Amino acid sequence: MDQNAELKEFLRSRRARLDPAELGLDMDGGVRRVPGLRREEVARLAGVSVDYYSRLEQGRYLNVSDEVLDAIAQALQLDAAERTYLVQITRSTRRPRRRTPPRVQRVRPGIRRILETLDDVTPAFVFGRRLDVLAANRLARALMTDFEALPPRERNLMRYTFLDESTRELYYHHPLVGDLTVEYESVVLPADPDQTLCIYTAEPNSPSEAALKLLTNWRSPQPTPSTSRAN
Repeated sequence: MDQNAELKEFLRSRRARLDPAELGLDMDGGVRRVPGLRREEVARLAGVSVDYYSRLEQGRYLNVSDEVLDAIAQALQLDAAERTYLVQITRSTRRPRRRTPPRVQRVRPGIRRILETLDDVTPAFVFGRRLDVLAANRLARALMTDFEALPPRERNLMRYTFLDESTRELYYHHPLVGDLTVEYESVVLPADPDQTLCIYTAEPNSPSEAALKLLTNWRSPQPTPSTSRAN
């Protein structure tokens, strides 16, 4: 059954079964064309306008509050199951809102330069919405993984942490430099409030700092040997 038709049929059937006299409504002595309550009587009992209730019973798209639904359920003397059903079919008749596609997040050139400046100093990332990794410097990629080389849908810290099998060993032991402990500080970028700069650091003069330095040396590009020209 069409959801609008389902709502109309439900409300009409529930008001048709009620006796106006038992509810203490004034009877004008005339013959009613339909059994039960009229729309205006239901509206009066629920404390809403006749136009509002009529549009609801017609299956028109309305943003109905829980308070109004409770009042209508009480006016129609619905039991708990019927009230739940009313809520379900009322919510299902709402017109779905069009969702605007989220704006593609980009890291500004200035932020990339900051990451590059920290290449040989400390690991640094930029996180976007839902902890998507938007950019990472060279030491961060060496510490964890090269997020930028992954497919876009896999560049997410939570996905990497819980679904990538390599992280099980990594969070207890780094394959190149062994055990190390890092702390992090995060800063929300004022010009990009949905982006966060995250910097990892190690305790000064600690084995973890030494491990990071070793990792930096390991990942540093090797100098290209000069080639002498023949005379």
